[in-house]
Amino acid sequence: MTPALPADRASNPFSYQFKNPALLHEALTHKSHVNERKGSAGKHNERLEFLGDAVLSLIVSDHLAALFPHLTEGALSKLKARLVREASLAAAAKRMNLGAHLQLGRGEELSKGREKQSLLADALEAVIAAIYLDGGLEAGRTFTLDVLGEELSRIESQEAKPGGDDYKTRFQEWCQKHYDALPRYVMVKQSGPDHQKLFEVDVEIDSRVAGSGRGHSKKEAEQMAARQALEQIES
Repeated sequence: MTPALPADRASNPFSYQFKNPALLHEALTHKSHVNERKGSAGKHNERLEFLGDAVLSLIVSDHLAALFPHLTEGALSKLKARLVREASLAAAAKRMNLGAHLQLGRGEELSKGREKQSLLADALEAVIAAIYLDGGLEAGRTFTLDVLGEELSRIESQEAKPGGDDYKTRFQEWCQKHYDALPRYVMVKQSGPDHQKLFEVDVEIDSRVAGSGRGHSKKEAEQMAARQALEQIES
């Protein structure tokens, strides 16, 4: 049986009240629900998902640029990628129990669609777009920064630490704690002219690749590899 849509604030998982409930309904409707109802004129959420991806990117980019004015474009891009990636969005969607409110087809119900990372992330983007269309950019911003609050807090605390961007040190400490061993950095590839070489490095722990990184120096590539390894651990 398909769950009913939230009707009031008590059952509504969103900290926003819609003036046009049809937008909320569209955002929570997966295409499988529409496809299984022949002749249905209902809308599914892929259109809103497309818009929500752009709105999310704008909100997060603007917030990070204001929060960390000292960071380079590359560093900001990496922080944004952590926030807008599928795993982060799905985690936020699970915290607000978004899956319980989705309109799914029988096939998705049987395959545990309410727990699928990709489906939850897409639905959250659709909700962000619906709020943006219903209440404007500021309403979308308030909602987005609220639902991603845990991810943002984690980034802020890490960046605020002395040496917070020393990913090699942090990953080494993690490896010593969990494996009682040091990570190993392996040069994978060098490319480009001598004055602008690009290095690609893997970092291994327990004979497995934990992360990969690229940079214009070996040190930078190793830092990026350690950073990816830490991000994998956090997700």
